[in-house]
Amino acid sequence: MVSQDNTEGTRAKMRIGTRGSPLALAQAHETRDLLIAAHDDLGIDDVEIVVISTKGDRVLDRALSEIGGKGLFTEEIETGLADGSIDIAVHSMKDMPTELPDGLIIPCLLPREDVRDVFISNKASRLQDLPQGAVIGSASLRRQAQIKFQRPDLQVVTFRGNVQSRLRKLEEDVVDATLLAQAGLNRLDMAHVATETLSVEQMLPAVAQGAIGIECRDGDTRVLAYLTPLACADTMACVTAERAVLAALDGSCRTPIAALATLQDGRISLRAKVLRPDGSEALETTREGDVADARALGQDAGDELKQKAGPDFMTAE
Repeated sequence: MVSQDNTEGTRAKMRIGTRGSPLALAQAHETRDLLIAAHDDLGIDDVEIVVISTKGDRVLDRALSEIGGKGLFTEEIETGLADGSIDIAVHSMKDMPTELPDGLIIPCLLPREDVRDVFISNKASRLQDLPQGAVIGSASLRRQAQIKFQRPDLQVVTFRGNVQSRLRKLEEDVVDATLLAQAGLNRLDMAHVATETLSVEQMLPAVAQGAIGIECRDGDTRVLAYLTPLACADTMACVTAERAVLAALDGSCRTPIAALATLQDGRISLRAKVLRPDGSEALETTREGDVADARALGQDAGDELKQKAGPDFMTAE
């Protein structure tokens, strides 16, 4: 299912494929505006936003782990890249599988937004203040497991949908609280809805949380030239390290994995964690090294966690 939000007629110089949620559209419009600002030959009518419905957006009554995992938000969009109906795809990098289809690459990451998670509730001012037995909704196994690790007394239920629908369910008392990404709220100009911003020590973020990735066809020199001014090298280094952790652990939406890399003075610091799905145990490791070694650092950290965890750790209930 494809729709377009730009003028009809002659083919645009750049066609951006995106999901249709308000957050996905905000990210696509941010990318469009950056492209126009960076290139004199691009005006508003030269960049077309093409909305593509994905299975992950259509099936909301089940956990992602039950219907296929991360690729559910990308498959239809990547088909558009492969067949030439779009030129680039804009993704939340935390939704991206570690392996891309043949012929597609992600050469450009935009500067990263706030990586933290936020707690939202009408019943308590902090996650730690929720009463015993309170119900907290989250679609993320990573968040679910970390909540259970800290507060095993809470009931954690699967809670899917876009930001607006989750907030509506919260108002309707479907759950007592939920967690969302600060980055998404910032991009939607909704930061004010957060009740508490959680530190990365309290809630380690998802791999690549807060990062927008732009995917295109490998070897498409015209598109690559347009993307070059938009690329943030620091974000690419940090996300590369984090995604290497995920790849080493064979991570998917069935796996509670968290990782965060930061840069300072040309050095990269990485913290990675894997948890049992029931939150009963967490394993963590850290790495530090040169930016040039980002992928190797992530791979090494992931390998260590995989060895410590053993074959049954991440499937234990």
